This record gives sequence, C-alpha cells and structure tokens, in this order.
Amino acid sequence: MHFVVKLSPEIIVKSAPVRRRFIRQLRRNLKTLLTPLVKGARISGTWDRIEVVAEVDAETGAAMADILARTPGVGSFARVASHPLGDFDAIADQAWAHYRELLPGRRFVVRVKRSGNHAFTSPEVEREVGSRLLARAAGASVSLRDPELRVSLEIVAERCYVIEHSQPGLGGFPLGQQPPVLTLISGGFDSTVATYLMLRRGLRTHYCFFNLGGRAHALGVKEVAHYLWERYAASHQLVFVTVPFEAVVAEILERVDDALMGVVLKRMMLRAATAVAEALRVDALVTGESIAQVSSQTLPNLALIDRATEMPVLRPLIAMDKQDIIAQARRIGTEPFAAHMPEYCGVISVRPSTHARAERVAHAEAGFDFAILERAIAARIEEDIAGVLESGAGEIGVEIFRAPQPGMPILDIRHPQESDRKPLRVAGTRIEAVPFFRLEQFFAGMPREAPYLLYCDKGLMSRLHAELLVEQGFTRVAVYRP
Repeated sequence: MHFVVKLSPEIIVKSAPVRRRFIRQLRRNLKTLLTPLVKGARISGTWDRIEVVAEVDAETGAAMADILARTPGVGSFARVASHPLGDFDAIADQAWAHYRELLPGRRFVVRVKRSGNHAFTSPEVEREVGSRLLARAAGASVSLRDPELRVSLEIVAERCYVIEHSQPGLGGFPLGQQPPVLTLISGGFDSTVATYLMLRRGLRTHYCFFNLGGRAHALGVKEVAHYLWERYAASHQLVFVTVPFEAVVAEILERVDDALMGVVLKRMMLRAATAVAEALRVDALVTGESIAQVSSQTLPNLALIDRATEMPVLRPLIAMDKQDIIAQARRIGTEPFAAHMPEYCGVISVRPSTHARAERVAHAEAGFDFAILERAIAARIEEDIAGVLESGAGEIGVEIFRAPQPGMPILDIRHPQESDRKPLRVAGTRIEAVPFFRLEQFFAGMPREAPYLLYCDKGLMSRLHAELLVEQGFTRVAVYRP
C-alpha cells in the first residue's frame, strides 16, 4: 500500500527552516502512530510531500488511511499506484489499469500535476492520455467542465503516480512543534471541542478536570479525554489531572453571595489550574468559553475571571455559536459523550450577575478559606492519559468471562466508529451494539437481575461500566473478555 501525504497549506507557506522542522516532526509522529499497526512501514519525504509505503492487506491499509485522516499537519493524502515514468502509452496503460471499470459510459477528465524537468507539459499529458482512454472506454466522453469522473495523475521526476483514492486530512500543525497547554475539561460540548482545536493546532494539550462529585461523571470525562487523545494525539504523551473540588464548591455555597457564585467558582478554577500548569511547566490555559453563552461568560465577567491569574487564558470558541460547537463535536466524534455526560451537582446561581463588580468579588473572596483551595490543589491526581481508564477499574468486583455464557447476550459498548470498523461476531450469541454513553438509557427500567456481558476491545471500559451497573444493583452484569 502506497500513500502520498500532502502537507497542510499553512506549513507550505512557512520559511524553509520552519517548514523542514514541521515536516520532520510530522514524519516522527506518523512513525509513532503507524508502527504499532504496521511493522517496517517506510516513511520518507523532505519538502512538499511525505510518502508512506507498506506491504499490507486491504483492512490494514484502511486502518492506515484512518490514521492519516486524523493526524494534525496532514492537509490531504492519496492512495496511489507508483510506476516508473514511461511514454504516453505507458502512462495511459497505468491509468487504464485502475480506471477501466469506472470509465465506460461516463464523462471524464484527466488532470495531471507535474514537478521536475520533462520534455512535455501537464496539458500535453492530459490530452494524450485522455485520448487513449477515450478510445478504450465504450460510451465514455470527455468533459472538461462537468465531468462525472476525474482521472488524477501526478508526475514527479521519473515516477508516475496514479491516484486511486484521495481525501482531506485534518490540517493544522503537527503535534510537538508548539509549547503545551492545559485545558480545563468538563466533558461537555465546549471543552471537548476547545481541546480538539488546540490539538489540531499542534499544541500538546494536557487535561485538568475539576471533580465536583460523582464517580460516573469522572468516568465520563476520562472517557472523552482518552478518546480525544487516542484519536487525534496518540503520537504524544499527555497528562490527565483530577482536582477534587467538592470542598471548594461547598465553601462557595456557604460564603459567597448567590449572584457571584459562578464568577468566583471560575476564578477558583483558574487559580487551581494555574498551579497545575506551573507544575507541568505549561504556559497557557485553555477553556471552552464562548462570549455571552451563559452569565459567567459575558465580557465583563470574563475580564474579571481572567484577573485571577497572570497566565494567558486561550478561548478558541469565543465567537462560535452553540450550534456550531455542537456540529463540530459531531464531526470529531465527541457529541455522544457530551450529550450523555452524567449530571453532577455544582454551583447553580438563582440570579447570577452578568456584570459582576470587582469590589464585590474581592469582598466575597475575602471571606473564603483559601486553605481549602490549597488542599484541593495538593490532593490532585496526575495520570498518564494512556492509562487513565485503568486507574478506576477493580474497585467493585465483577465477573470476567473468556467465553460466551448461555443466556447472556453481549452488549458491544464500543464507540460506533470502532464497532462499525471491526464488528464483533460470536457464533450462537445475540450481540447488541449499545455504545457506553447509552448504557444508562438502555438499563433504565431493566430488571436488576437482567443478565448481560459487556464487551470492548481492551476490556477496560467494559469493566468500568460493569462496575457502575453492579454498584447500581444490576447483579448479573459481567464482562466478556475473549
């Protein structure tokens, strides 16, 4: 399988030294991502393209394409057939070998990109190859303005590439060429999209989660954080930090006026996140705030919140509408997580201020016991995002079966992208696809003795969710781990 990777347009306009540095980083990232899947893949390229070559079957090739499609810095990529450059007859033969089933009866055009010194021009190749293909394809016709099919060729030096399939990449910059940042993540639409936008921009994005109570909510946030890392940033290690904030919330509820609680909570979070960022040697914070979306996100309140820290606070969603944010979450795969994120109790003001006064906030915070905030910061837990789901497993005993059990249907709880790509098949056993974010809805009203096996690829998420269900009284829920 041979892929040609084109760089994000923003990389191409960089100066030569910066461009080379970005390309080297992208090559390293692709090697890190592809090596577990393909041993011996050859990755080369130095200026305007990267080539990835590996001897693999169609299924592995599709998995390689999936990785290329979600790697920051990839502008587009194509699966190609590479041939030595011959004359026009040879080029036409090579194009015909791929397009012979597609051309008959269709309007087509030949498009050629060429680089290097040749005795012919790109338009000449298009005309000569097009005429030869037209002579072979019954009922076909040439249409330069409204083609049904585009025959794409690329000639580079002494090689001819027949483009078999092309698709856009993620764009942005390769991870590792920008300093890291720390995202305040809650698991909802906003913070997950903000995290993705930072990753796409090439910034290693660590996570800071303020636990306001509830094991289910903590698990939900860890799952979406792990998903974002695994899908868009697995070339680099990231840290997931949990800060226990229940006592801070309790102090705010007791000490702070109702109208100011939301602003004070955000200020306390920024103070804690700043301490976490400094410990991680991170120079900026990221939030999912959008101007005027809620009372604490009015311009006066955001300005007041920012005064709680000297560290820059980046807000990539600041001018986005909520529906645009949700649409982006749908595109990147975090919408189901956010839509089914478990509820948690936090600070809810009855009449929140949209224009808090600095002096009133200062007065409110004067009565706050900052020792509580310091204890919360000191009690934080830092975990490698790659193993963040493992840390919560095993707290409640659940049975793990290596083989299907009579009378126990299997629930495939993987993300739909994974279950669609690699369906689970077990002979003689009923299998239902119930993504983990819909388990609560699935089990609502279900008899407590209902027997089910939960399945996921690594057995971690299935075990965690089985533990939650057992904790809720579903006594016959277990894990299928073949």
